[in-house]
Amino acid sequence: MRPRRDPRTERASHLVTHGDGRPRFDLAVRSGRPRRDPRGEMAAQVVRHQPRLRIDRLQHGAASSVAPAASSPTAKPTAAIVAVPDTALRVLVIADPGKGGLTALDRQLLAAARLAVGKEGGVVLAIDRAVEDAGEAGADRVVLLPDTLHPVDRFDAVTALHRALALPHLVLPETAAGGDLARRLAARFGLSFFPGVEQIGARGMVRAVRGRKVDQERAELASVITLIPDMVPQRADAPREAKAIALDVAPPRRQVKRVKPERGSLSLADTDFVVSAGNGISDFDRFRAVAAALGATPGASRVVCDSGDMPRAAQVGASGTVLAADCYLALGIAGAPQHLQGIAGCEHVLAVNTDLHAAMVERAELAIVADAHPVMEALLRLLKEDV
Repeated sequence: MRPRRDPRTERASHLVTHGDGRPRFDLAVRSGRPRRDPRGEMAAQVVRHQPRLRIDRLQHGAASSVAPAASSPTAKPTAAIVAVPDTALRVLVIADPGKGGLTALDRQLLAAARLAVGKEGGVVLAIDRAVEDAGEAGADRVVLLPDTLHPVDRFDAVTALHRALALPHLVLPETAAGGDLARRLAARFGLSFFPGVEQIGARGMVRAVRGRKVDQERAELASVITLIPDMVPQRADAPREAKAIALDVAPPRRQVKRVKPERGSLSLADTDFVVSAGNGISDFDRFRAVAAALGATPGASRVVCDSGDMPRAAQVGASGTVLAADCYLALGIAGAPQHLQGIAGCEHVLAVNTDLHAAMVERAELAIVADAHPVMEALLRLLKEDV
């Protein structure tokens, strides 16, 4: 039988008298454990190296154990770089011509090649520009190709590279440039060809048969394969060495002139810069002037197209045109879910909206919380000053 508690006696045992003579009760020693400080524990779980402060609920330790990690936001564990010998190189990945760093499709090609060769195999990336993050994307070696857009010169360079490296497998994108180059290489060297790959894994290679509701599988890796964009996820495991290989590749012999289309003449599906109007725009003459001055293709939300202020062909979204532009400027667009689906492939998104909590403002990298009409007037004024 437990003894009956006497709350008054227990409370009297916690009585503490300070030097000023005023008594108080120290209830922290009731259980022999110090009292928890929820605010202190939450403050210790704040991750400060993000753009905005957040609470990391995965940290279950005491405040004293996580405080050092929060005080050093720059501390980041670095994975060991994986290096393979030249004898382990198996796959040559040929990226499409481009500018800047690796594109999402380039990373998908490297991820597919890594799935094909495994951890012990090696992957060589052939690209026409210098990139810094090839190792993080999965490249063990990097070869710099001549910068040329002519398909014959590009085919000659890749042919010389394939003969020099003598790798058994080639991976290219199923695009206008990559698909043509892959078919040329397969025909020239008499290699096995498996185009339009959508999956690489335990089942081998899988592609959809056009016109039939079945998949075609191949257990062994073909000599030349092409990958459908946005099918293979990018990798996030340990970085690779990305060691540069110096090969003597002949420079291009044909001169290619880049012909730029008229500003704003491209369609929404082909352009790299789109300026769209939403329900917050009432002056569409000024909007069209801004789009023309920026050299962008004008677009619109569904509400604007339904009202007749913009043609139906200008509608951006899941029920309109799905964009793959480099830059998207949204003027007065709140950001319905269907519209956000249409701009999911845009690399940079800018928004002008009076609502700070609009979905488009949250999606944008740079947002101006203001009425779009003064912003358009300021843009026109600045563009005239530059001219």
